Amino acid sequence: MQILQFTIPFIEIFIITLVIYYFLSFFWNTRAMDLVFGLIAFLGFYAITTWLHLPVLEKLMYYFINVAVIALLIIFQPELRVALSRLSVKGKKYREVTEFDKFLDSIAQSIYKFSERRIGALVVLENQDSLDEYANKAVLLNASFSSELLESLFTTTTPLHDGAVIIRGTTLLSAATILPLADDPTQLSKSMGTRHRAGLGFSQVTDALVIVVSEETGKVSIAREGIMTRGIKIDRFKGIIRSVFTPPKTAMETSIDALGWVKESTGWFKKWNR
Repeated sequence: MQILQFTIPFIEIFIITLVIYYFLSFFWNTRAMDLVFGLIAFLGFYAITTWLHLPVLEKLMYYFINVAVIALLIIFQPELRVALSRLSVKGKKYREVTEFDKFLDSIAQSIYKFSERRIGALVVLENQDSLDEYANKAVLLNASFSSELLESLFTTTTPLHDGAVIIRGTTLLSAATILPLADDPTQLSKSMGTRHRAGLGFSQVTDALVIVVSEETGKVSIAREGIMTRGIKIDRFKGIIRSVFTPPKTAMETSIDALGWVKESTGWFKKWNR
Protein backbone atom coordinates (compact mmCIF):
# COMPACT_ATOMS: atom_id res chain seq x y z
CA MET A 1 0.00 0.00 0.00
CA GLN A 2 2.83 2.38 0.84
CA ILE A 3 4.58 1.55 -2.44
CA LEU A 4 1.38 2.40 -4.35
CA GLN A 5 1.04 5.75 -2.56
CA PHE A 6 4.68 6.51 -3.36
CA THR A 7 4.30 5.76 -7.09
CA ILE A 8 0.97 7.59 -7.65
CA PRO A 9 2.56 11.10 -7.91
CA PHE A 10 5.05 9.82 -10.51
CA ILE A 11 2.24 8.22 -12.52
CA GLU A 12 0.27 11.48 -12.46
CA ILE A 13 3.33 13.49 -13.54
CA PHE A 14 3.95 11.04 -16.39
CA ILE A 15 0.33 11.29 -17.63
CA ILE A 16 0.31 15.11 -17.42
CA THR A 17 3.61 15.23 -19.34
CA LEU A 18 2.18 13.03 -22.11
CA VAL A 19 -0.95 15.21 -22.43
CA ILE A 20 1.09 18.43 -22.59
CA TYR A 21 3.48 16.93 -25.16
CA TYR A 22 0.56 15.64 -27.24
CA PHE A 23 -1.09 19.06 -27.53
CA LEU A 24 2.16 21.02 -27.94
CA SER A 25 3.02 18.83 -30.95
CA PHE A 26 0.21 20.57 -32.85
CA PHE A 27 1.54 24.07 -32.12
CA TRP A 28 5.32 23.60 -32.34
CA ASN A 29 7.05 25.73 -35.00
CA THR A 30 3.86 27.71 -35.63
CA ARG A 31 2.80 31.24 -34.71
CA ALA A 32 0.53 29.69 -32.09
CA MET A 33 3.62 28.86 -30.01
CA ASP A 34 4.01 32.58 -29.25
CA LEU A 35 0.56 32.48 -27.66
CA VAL A 36 1.44 29.32 -25.72
CA PHE A 37 4.61 30.92 -24.34
CA GLY A 38 2.60 34.02 -23.43
CA LEU A 39 0.09 31.86 -21.59
CA ILE A 40 2.87 30.14 -19.64
CA ALA A 41 4.34 33.53 -18.69
CA PHE A 42 0.90 34.73 -17.61
CA LEU A 43 0.38 31.68 -15.39
CA GLY A 44 3.81 32.27 -13.85
CA PHE A 45 2.90 35.88 -13.09
CA TYR A 46 -0.40 34.71 -11.59
CA ALA A 47 1.48 32.30 -9.31
CA ILE A 48 3.74 35.15 -8.15
CA THR A 49 0.76 37.40 -7.30
CA THR A 50 -0.79 34.54 -5.30
CA TRP A 51 2.47 33.90 -3.45
CA LEU A 52 2.92 37.62 -2.63
CA HIS A 53 -0.75 37.93 -1.56
CA LEU A 54 -1.71 40.76 -3.94
CA PRO A 55 -5.52 40.47 -3.78
CA VAL A 56 -6.47 43.03 -6.45
CA LEU A 57 -4.11 41.68 -9.13
CA GLU A 58 -4.97 38.11 -8.19
CA LYS A 59 -8.70 38.79 -8.61
CA LEU A 60 -8.26 40.56 -11.97
CA MET A 61 -6.06 37.79 -13.35
CA TYR A 62 -8.51 35.15 -12.11
CA TYR A 63 -11.34 36.73 -14.10
CA PHE A 64 -9.07 37.10 -17.14
CA ILE A 65 -8.15 33.41 -17.04
CA ASN A 66 -11.84 32.43 -17.12
CA VAL A 67 -12.35 34.47 -20.31
CA ALA A 68 -9.04 33.35 -21.85
CA VAL A 69 -9.90 29.65 -21.53
CA ILE A 70 -13.09 30.15 -23.58
CA ALA A 71 -11.21 32.27 -26.15
CA LEU A 72 -8.54 29.59 -26.58
CA LEU A 73 -11.17 26.90 -27.12
CA ILE A 74 -12.68 29.02 -29.92
CA ILE A 75 -9.36 29.98 -31.54
CA PHE A 76 -7.91 26.47 -31.55
CA GLN A 77 -11.15 24.62 -32.30
CA PRO A 78 -9.79 23.00 -35.52
CA GLU A 79 -6.66 21.70 -33.77
CA LEU A 80 -8.65 20.40 -30.80
CA ARG A 81 -11.02 18.56 -33.15
CA VAL A 82 -8.08 16.79 -34.77
CA ALA A 83 -6.47 15.99 -31.42
CA LEU A 84 -9.66 14.61 -29.88
CA SER A 85 -10.58 12.65 -33.01
CA ARG A 86 -7.36 10.66 -32.57
CA LEU A 87 -8.59 9.57 -29.16
CA SER A 88 -11.64 7.89 -30.68
CA VAL A 89 -12.51 4.51 -29.17
CA LYS A 90 -12.97 3.04 -32.63
CA GLY A 91 -9.90 2.10 -34.63
CA LYS A 92 -9.07 3.55 -38.01
CA LYS A 93 -10.37 0.47 -39.79
CA TYR A 94 -13.88 1.31 -38.60
CA ARG A 95 -13.85 4.84 -40.00
CA GLU A 96 -15.66 5.48 -43.21
CA VAL A 97 -13.29 6.84 -45.83
CA THR A 98 -15.25 9.42 -47.81
CA GLU A 99 -14.38 11.16 -51.06
CA PHE A 100 -13.54 14.27 -49.04
CA ASP A 101 -11.09 12.28 -46.87
CA LYS A 102 -9.30 11.02 -49.98
CA PHE A 103 -9.17 14.53 -51.43
CA LEU A 104 -7.84 15.95 -48.16
CA ASP A 105 -5.10 13.32 -47.92
CA SER A 106 -4.09 13.88 -51.56
CA ILE A 107 -3.90 17.66 -51.38
CA ALA A 108 -2.03 17.53 -48.06
CA GLN A 109 0.47 15.10 -49.59
CA SER A 110 1.05 17.42 -52.56
CA ILE A 111 1.30 20.61 -50.49
CA TYR A 112 3.87 19.16 -48.11
CA LYS A 113 5.80 17.66 -50.99
CA PHE A 114 6.08 21.22 -52.33
CA SER A 115 7.19 22.27 -48.84
CA GLU A 116 9.96 19.67 -48.66
CA ARG A 117 11.25 20.55 -52.13
CA ARG A 118 10.73 24.32 -51.62
CA ILE A 119 8.51 24.66 -54.65
CA GLY A 120 6.39 27.80 -54.52
CA ALA A 121 2.65 27.15 -54.80
CA LEU A 122 -0.60 29.10 -54.51
CA VAL A 123 -3.79 27.03 -54.18
CA VAL A 124 -7.29 28.46 -53.69
CA LEU A 125 -10.12 26.33 -52.26
CA GLU A 126 -13.47 27.81 -53.29
CA ASN A 127 -16.01 28.15 -50.49
CA GLN A 128 -19.46 29.83 -50.81
CA ASP A 129 -18.42 32.74 -53.05
CA SER A 130 -18.22 31.81 -56.74
CA LEU A 131 -14.75 32.35 -58.24
CA ASP A 132 -15.82 32.10 -61.89
CA GLU A 133 -14.88 35.75 -62.40
CA TYR A 134 -11.23 34.95 -61.71
CA ALA A 135 -11.21 31.47 -63.28
CA ASN A 136 -12.60 32.72 -66.61
CA LYS A 137 -9.63 35.10 -66.96
CA ALA A 138 -7.16 32.25 -66.43
CA VAL A 139 -6.54 28.86 -68.06
CA LEU A 140 -9.68 26.78 -67.55
CA LEU A 141 -9.07 23.12 -66.68
CA ASN A 142 -12.29 21.61 -65.25
CA ALA A 143 -10.32 18.46 -64.46
CA SER A 144 -10.84 15.95 -61.68
CA PHE A 145 -8.41 16.53 -58.85
CA SER A 146 -5.34 14.36 -58.57
CA SER A 147 -2.12 14.96 -56.68
CA GLU A 148 -0.10 14.19 -59.83
CA LEU A 149 -1.91 16.86 -61.84
CA LEU A 150 -1.59 19.48 -59.10
CA GLU A 151 2.14 18.80 -58.70
CA SER A 152 2.72 19.00 -62.45
CA LEU A 153 1.03 22.42 -62.61
CA PHE A 154 3.54 23.99 -60.21
CA THR A 155 6.62 22.49 -61.84
CA THR A 156 8.77 25.49 -62.73
CA THR A 157 9.36 24.24 -66.29
CA THR A 158 5.64 24.39 -67.16
CA PRO A 159 3.94 27.57 -68.45
CA LEU A 160 1.17 27.30 -65.81
CA HIS A 161 3.30 27.43 -62.66
CA ASP A 162 2.86 31.20 -62.24
CA GLY A 163 -0.36 32.29 -60.56
CA ALA A 164 -2.86 30.31 -58.53
CA VAL A 165 -4.79 27.09 -59.00
CA ILE A 166 -8.48 27.29 -58.08
CA ILE A 167 -10.14 24.14 -56.76
CA ARG A 168 -13.92 23.80 -56.58
CA GLY A 169 -14.92 20.77 -54.54
CA THR A 170 -12.73 18.03 -56.00
CA THR A 171 -12.33 19.72 -59.40
CA LEU A 172 -9.31 21.68 -60.59
CA LEU A 173 -11.13 24.67 -62.03
CA SER A 174 -8.32 26.84 -63.40
CA ALA A 175 -4.56 27.40 -63.37
CA ALA A 176 -2.30 30.45 -63.79
CA THR A 177 -4.98 32.53 -62.07
CA ILE A 178 -4.07 36.12 -61.22
CA LEU A 179 -5.20 37.14 -57.72
CA PRO A 180 -5.55 40.70 -56.34
CA LEU A 181 -2.77 41.79 -53.99
CA ALA A 182 -3.35 42.86 -50.39
CA ASP A 183 -3.60 46.63 -49.98
CA ASP A 184 -2.33 46.53 -46.40
CA PRO A 185 0.29 43.78 -46.13
CA THR A 186 1.17 44.60 -42.49
CA GLN A 187 0.78 40.91 -41.56
CA LEU A 188 3.52 39.93 -43.99
CA SER A 189 7.19 39.86 -43.05
CA LYS A 190 10.00 40.94 -45.34
CA SER A 191 10.68 37.31 -46.27
CA MET A 192 7.22 37.03 -47.86
CA GLY A 193 6.82 38.00 -51.48
CA THR A 194 4.11 38.51 -54.08
CA ARG A 195 2.70 35.00 -53.63
CA HIS A 196 1.88 35.64 -49.95
CA ARG A 197 0.54 39.11 -50.68
CA ALA A 198 -1.77 37.69 -53.36
CA GLY A 199 -2.99 34.96 -51.01
CA LEU A 200 -3.72 37.47 -48.24
CA GLY A 201 -5.38 39.91 -50.63
CA PHE A 202 -7.66 37.25 -52.10
CA SER A 203 -8.75 36.12 -48.64
CA GLN A 204 -9.75 39.72 -47.91
CA VAL A 205 -12.19 39.98 -50.84
CA THR A 206 -13.60 36.41 -50.89
CA ASP A 207 -14.43 33.67 -48.38
CA ALA A 208 -12.02 31.27 -50.09
CA LEU A 209 -9.27 29.47 -48.21
CA VAL A 210 -5.86 30.18 -49.77
CA ILE A 211 -2.86 27.88 -49.31
CA VAL A 212 0.60 29.36 -49.86
CA VAL A 213 3.88 27.44 -49.99
CA SER A 214 6.98 29.60 -49.69
CA GLU A 215 9.66 29.05 -52.29
CA GLU A 216 12.33 30.54 -49.99
CA THR A 217 11.56 28.77 -46.69
CA GLY A 218 9.23 25.92 -47.67
CA LYS A 219 6.77 26.97 -44.96
CA VAL A 220 3.06 26.35 -45.52
CA SER A 221 0.67 29.23 -44.80
CA ILE A 222 -3.11 29.52 -44.88
CA ALA A 223 -4.95 32.79 -45.51
CA ARG A 224 -8.61 33.07 -44.61
CA GLU A 225 -10.86 36.05 -43.88
CA GLY A 226 -7.94 38.45 -44.17
CA ILE A 227 -5.72 36.59 -41.67
CA MET A 228 -2.61 34.63 -42.63
CA THR A 229 -1.21 31.85 -40.44
CA ARG A 230 2.32 30.65 -41.16
CA GLY A 231 4.30 27.51 -40.47
CA ILE A 232 1.34 25.12 -40.36
CA LYS A 233 2.05 21.44 -39.79
CA ILE A 234 0.20 18.77 -41.74
CA ASP A 235 -2.09 17.74 -38.87
CA ARG A 236 -3.23 21.29 -38.28
CA PHE A 237 -3.49 21.82 -42.03
CA LYS A 238 -5.99 18.97 -42.32
CA GLY A 239 -7.86 20.13 -39.24
CA ILE A 240 -8.38 23.65 -40.57
CA ILE A 241 -9.57 22.49 -43.99
CA ARG A 242 -11.86 19.88 -42.46
CA SER A 243 -13.42 22.43 -40.10
CA VAL A 244 -14.15 24.83 -42.98
CA PHE A 245 -15.34 22.45 -45.70
CA THR A 246 -16.85 19.44 -43.90
CA PRO A 247 -20.63 20.00 -43.94
CA PRO A 248 -22.41 19.77 -40.58
CA LYS A 249 -24.28 16.56 -39.89
CA THR A 250 -27.99 16.47 -40.59
CA ALA A 251 -30.51 15.65 -37.88
CA MET A 252 -30.90 12.13 -39.33
CA GLU A 253 -27.13 11.49 -39.26
CA THR A 254 -26.93 12.78 -35.69
CA SER A 255 -29.76 10.48 -34.63
CA ILE A 256 -28.04 7.49 -36.29
CA ASP A 257 -24.75 8.32 -34.52
CA ALA A 258 -26.57 8.64 -31.20
CA LEU A 259 -28.32 5.30 -31.74
CA GLY A 260 -24.99 3.65 -32.57
CA TRP A 261 -23.45 5.10 -29.42
CA VAL A 262 -26.33 3.75 -27.30
CA LYS A 263 -25.96 0.28 -28.85
CA GLU A 264 -22.21 0.30 -28.28
CA SER A 265 -22.63 1.43 -24.65
CA THR A 266 -25.26 -1.29 -24.07
CA GLY A 267 -22.86 -3.88 -25.47
CA TRP A 268 -20.10 -2.76 -23.11
CA PHE A 269 -22.54 -2.79 -20.18
CA LYS A 270 -23.59 -6.37 -20.93
CA LYS A 271 -19.96 -7.50 -21.15
CA TRP A 272 -19.11 -5.99 -17.79
CA ASN A 273 -22.10 -7.62 -16.11
CA ARG A 274 -21.38 -11.17 -17.29
